[in-house]
Amino acid sequence: MPDMTPSTSLAMTHFVTIAKEFDKDKVTPGVLGFIVFAVMGLAVWALMKSMNRHMGKVDFEERENSEAAAVTSGNGPGEADASTAGK
Repeated sequence: MPDMTPSTSLAMTHFVTIAKEFDKDKVTPGVLGFIVFAVMGLAVWALMKSMNRHMGKVDFEERENSEAAAVTSGNGPGEADASTAGK
């Protein structure tokens, strides 16, 4: 390796020594894998927080069964059915 300073040579020697201690058949995710996993975790957390905020804005009131049946038959809640209006 040309133009290698003594400190670089020493660092490379230590790195090669450390690299020989690792099992070549073992694969680890390393720092990049941790960073990607952490970013994905933060993204899920932010999406869940946003979803909870949006779900809190929903105004949902459940109707009674009789009111739901009147609305589906075409009559609004509180309106009389056409067949019983004349009686």
